[in-house]
Amino acid sequence: MISFYLNGKIQELTQLNPNTTVLEYLRLYEGQMDTKEGCGSGDCGACTVMVQRLPTTNQQSSDVENGNSESTASPFYTINACITLVSLMDGHHVMTAAYLADNPEHHPDRALLHPAQQAMVECHGSQCGFCTPGFVMSLACVYENKRLQTNQNDSEQSDAKPLSYDEVIASISGNLCRCTGYRPIIEAGLLMGDIGQQRQAEQSAVKDLTVSLATDAMSSTKQSAASHTALTEVEPDNTAQKNTEAALTDAGRQLYMPKTVDELNQVLAANPQATIWAGGTDLGLSVTQHLIDHDVIIQLSGVEALKSWSLLDANPDSNSDKSDSEKLTAQSLVLGACMSYQQMLPVLEQHFPTFAQVFERIASPQIRNMGTIGGNIANASPIGDLPPILLALDASIHLRHCATNTEASSGSSHTDEIIPLSEFFLDYKKTKLQAGSYVVAIHIPLLQENQHLFIHKISKRYEDDISACLLAARLDVSADGATIESAKLGLGGMAAIPLLATKCQQALIGQATEVASFEKAAQRLSADVTPMTDVRASREYRMHVVQRLLVKCGKQLTTAMQTESA
Repeated sequence: MISFYLNGKIQELTQLNPNTTVLEYLRLYEGQMDTKEGCGSGDCGACTVMVQRLPTTNQQSSDVENGNSESTASPFYTINACITLVSLMDGHHVMTAAYLADNPEHHPDRALLHPAQQAMVECHGSQCGFCTPGFVMSLACVYENKRLQTNQNDSEQSDAKPLSYDEVIASISGNLCRCTGYRPIIEAGLLMGDIGQQRQAEQSAVKDLTVSLATDAMSSTKQSAASHTALTEVEPDNTAQKNTEAALTDAGRQLYMPKTVDELNQVLAANPQATIWAGGTDLGLSVTQHLIDHDVIIQLSGVEALKSWSLLDANPDSNSDKSDSEKLTAQSLVLGACMSYQQMLPVLEQHFPTFAQVFERIASPQIRNMGTIGGNIANASPIGDLPPILLALDASIHLRHCATNTEASSGSSHTDEIIPLSEFFLDYKKTKLQAGSYVVAIHIPLLQENQHLFIHKISKRYEDDISACLLAARLDVSADGATIESAKLGLGGMAAIPLLATKCQQALIGQATEVASFEKAAQRLSADVTPMTDVRASREYRMHVVQRLLVKCGKQLTTAMQTESA
């Protein structure tokens, strides 16, 4: 069974096609027509809804132990309802535009619009109105998170900063408008704070989307905890058994939602041909665009162990007398395969700031909230944004191959292997993954002091667009900065798979840290790859652009060397 709240009302489902998206459920099953379908592929944002994760029983217990009468609410986030499976909303609250207004009597004249809605009215931010609900949800999300952050820091502080222009732009970067233009919508985003402050001064009643929800959710989790306790006293293994049973079934189709890695291994061993679903931001298109009904889906959203990260010593037996800097360079950052882009961002900002800066160019907020690092790699798209960067960083991938039932009976449940990412991609959409396999984690060696990372993405739009081509370069220089000791050049959008430009790399090794070295090495790029021509770019364009980007990396490197020596 899956359970979630929809506009404040509990939904509990067992009989439902596992391929049902949130948008389908809203419109076909619940009659919620305020959420629109535009592109059906997660690009236009017309289907945007706002989501908040409900507090769990463990969170509630922790709050009680810490003496907090009210739990710290999770932040709001937006998703594209058109490509998100409804089962991914298990344990969440889904809100549509119709829920935002405080309208207890369901009468338009008596409704108190949400500041995002009111601002759109006052700024004339809607013409045809088709995209408007999606824009409203994106604006409401950034508004509510700002208010939530202010309340958690200090509800009495008077110097709370209003939303900035950049924050508004970032919030709506996943929403497209075909007629109004963005100026009045941006103005609406900037006006929301003023409307909220005016209502606070007037003490106008405003619906609290967080507090009422948390209260309901806590009540629900208390009942669930009580039922769980009574159940485990009679049947200790019942919970584990339930998690390895189908959560949704319909006409022979099944969806499993394991909660632990062990449960995942069991379910996958029993169903090696199942479709493994993490965020589904690309896999969702198989349902909406190709009309595929997956017979068996194993959803990974409940496996929290795959959403964690850690720093791992490359050599655990290394000499403890090493300096702190030497120990740091021997470490790798391990990212769980189910970490979303948004979850990875603060981690990368700390350890790979150049990598983190690219995230504002990757997809949209809605996609980054759902898309995972493991899914982006396993998808094996030649234009995926992460693989070329990870290749340049000399990353490794941790794979797990779950045994079939026959093998499991012999005592071997699974086998693990960690291989260089450069060996993972075999051909277009073909990888080392096989039936019964999944990605556990990605290992990324931390950069050393003499290593520099440069990343350049070329796309038709600055935001919310896939790459025409992408170059990621990790360049290692000598201690005096005069010589290039090693180079890793990751390419995306240049071949059937993401790859390293090995011959071009070799041409850089041992060369002087000068722009001329990069200009010479760029001529070797044609020996590594013959780019493709498609609707995004011609092969000639791709080759020329990446060559010039490599030279740009050389200019950036020489500038960095001059700055360091100054």
